[in-house]
Amino acid sequence: MRVLIVNTSERTGGAAVAAHRLMEALNNNGVKAKMLVRDKESDQLTVVALPPSWRLQGHFLWERFCVWCRLHLRRQHLFDVDIANSGTDITRLREFQEADVIHLHWINQGMLSLKDIRKILTSGKRVVWTMHDIWAATAICHLTLDCRKFETQCQQCRLLPGGGSRNDLSTKVWRQKQRMLEGSRISFVACSEWLASEAQKSALLKGQRIMSIPNPIDTRIYRPLAKQAARQELGLPADQHLILFVSQRATNPYKGMQYLTEACRLLAQQHPEMRGNTAVVILGGHAEEVTAQLPFKSYPLGYVNDEQQIVKVYNAADVFVLPSLSENLPNTIMEAMACGVPCVGFQIGGIPEEITHQENGYVAAYRDAADLAKGIRWTLFEANREEVSKSCLRHVTQHYSQQSVAREYIRVYED
Repeated sequence: MRVLIVNTSERTGGAAVAAHRLMEALNNNGVKAKMLVRDKESDQLTVVALPPSWRLQGHFLWERFCVWCRLHLRRQHLFDVDIANSGTDITRLREFQEADVIHLHWINQGMLSLKDIRKILTSGKRVVWTMHDIWAATAICHLTLDCRKFETQCQQCRLLPGGGSRNDLSTKVWRQKQRMLEGSRISFVACSEWLASEAQKSALLKGQRIMSIPNPIDTRIYRPLAKQAARQELGLPADQHLILFVSQRATNPYKGMQYLTEACRLLAQQHPEMRGNTAVVILGGHAEEVTAQLPFKSYPLGYVNDEQQIVKVYNAADVFVLPSLSENLPNTIMEAMACGVPCVGFQIGGIPEEITHQENGYVAAYRDAADLAKGIRWTLFEANREEVSKSCLRHVTQHYSQQSVAREYIRVYED
């Protein structure tokens, strides 16, 4: 069986990481899998880039320009909206024609247009679409937050100036997606049970097959290492309790750094001794911009894309905190747990599927900084560290191993 995995990027972003890991898992389990990307970042032979052309960047710029105009020339929400009005026709490529299954992942920002997706659906190929967010089930947004309009029809979109209208951009793209999907059968796969449940409520995907399969992780790479050795190599203190926060961009408001900051302030007030024995490590772009707000000493490591270095950062930490306001099944929690590090996060999206409360971490009430602080305190000072760490490793092995995830996808391909 030949599978072509299609994603905008090879390695940048959570969806790219997950898609690349799935390719590796499939190839390690008897499936011939390749990855087709716009942005290739390695010399790996199983990853194929779109044919070089000035049009590749042009597709991205044209879509952003159209969105910018619809936003009345404002930058706010410029990258919260995707309309897929421009992209590349991949059906003529040799890799597409050789494949038995076309497996779409995150294909936004000029990779594929709605017309391109329609061509794929009418090509006669079997199509699987892994949803890393809700975009495939809505008109233009990747995060619905409190909006439920996708359950009937997207209109009067909160992301558009003035709250949109009854015939705004979201309504027009919704109709275009309806035409794109008309008469087609796709196997939609959500990376979490929560996202699958949300997608099943979408009027756009009514009648489509929707299931849940988690992302895989390579436990040969993400594994426990000696904590003190990792800290020494990274220049981190050996005698501090280290709280880790990871985000591609630390200032992304949806990743909830503001809640971690407030939780740390509460901890510093309620437990003054923590000012001297606790520090925060921040991995991600713009990390230095958020350190001044923290009451504890902080270590901004910036953006790192070297996997071995990232593994060391996880192993250096005592607890990983992800106070996201919206999440599917975050790779970062999976990665931390595979290194034996307990996690704290809000009760939102797929996070409660990864964290078993007070067993391998702590699930805090949504947007509750006080409960987040309680979870950090419990993990650092009250829980049995050895037992919690073992529980993390057990959970990853049982649910996210390459073999188990690959087996589930193979069943989908063969069905």
